[in-house]
Amino acid sequence: MPPFRYLRPESLTHAAQLLAERGAIALGGGTDLLVALHEGLAHPDALVDLRRLPDARAIVATSDGGVRLGGGARIADIAAHAMVADRFPALAQACESVGTVQLRNMGTLGGNLCQRPRCWYFRRGVSCFKSGGTSCPAVDGENQYLGVLGGGPCHAPHPSDPAVALTALEARVVIAGVQGERTVPMESFYGARDVTRDTVVGEGEFLSAIEIPGASASRTQRYDKVMQRGAWDFALVSLAAVKRADGDVRLVLGGVAPRPWRVTSSIEEDVASGGLDGETIGILAERAMLDARPMTKNAYKVDVAMALLRRGIEWLVGPATGNRRPEGSTSGGGGS
Repeated sequence: MPPFRYLRPESLTHAAQLLAERGAIALGGGTDLLVALHEGLAHPDALVDLRRLPDARAIVATSDGGVRLGGGARIADIAAHAMVADRFPALAQACESVGTVQLRNMGTLGGNLCQRPRCWYFRRGVSCFKSGGTSCPAVDGENQYLGVLGGGPCHAPHPSDPAVALTALEARVVIAGVQGERTVPMESFYGARDVTRDTVVGEGEFLSAIEIPGASASRTQRYDKVMQRGAWDFALVSLAAVKRADGDVRLVLGGVAPRPWRVTSSIEEDVASGGLDGETIGILAERAMLDARPMTKNAYKVDVAMALLRRGIEWLVGPATGNRRPEGSTSGGGGS
């Protein structure tokens, strides 16, 4: 591993100034960064440690009944936080499903949301769109873990579990830079126009906080995750299902697209109307996947996604269940 400088800024502005320097990389928990260094995906001249910035690890209620989470908040702390579990159980469950106990205690929310995709070709240095190449070798190659929605050009799903829940909760990402702070909807966070970039965070910027509005608070929420292994694995497909106190429904899939994939609003509205029988729920699940375009080895993801949607919708339209861990939810997942 080549040598690099370790820098510890004391303010948001100072951190942004350091990150604006050529070769500087943000450091959170470091669990994904360590792997990226080993695989040659990161070549830092300096690591800028963001964990000791003011309120970096804060988890605080907001005046509207929501919550503000510092970018340096540990995944384990979010999963175990009583207020988060009570108001936003889907997020607590998603954080609980991340990796192992050790990874959850090291990994930060900002690091988890900004981790690199896990496509085999990209991670092994094979030329592809994500690495600046002119093609996607996975289209005719090993694509069983890639997306079926979104249309490319890169088909690698983003591996973050919390990102799926946060999208369903209509969270906003606070991005700090030398010009101050700006906010973007979580739904747009992975919408960078340059395919070689994973998020809309620019040079000299970093994720400083996540804000969830009080309107998204409810106890009718769940996060489901299907994995190849029983633990410590990334989602093949996941689903965050949220019914807000005002009755609005949000359904967001993970593992099926380069970003968390929100189901068409007309389907959410049909679910919110209630009074659905099993046949109608099945039809809605099929409608949600009509635009899927599976590749040679990942058509199974369409069936898994429909199964999760059927189960999630049935749970939402059924009797109130509180914020207990929903039956059938699986734990495990990737690092951050």
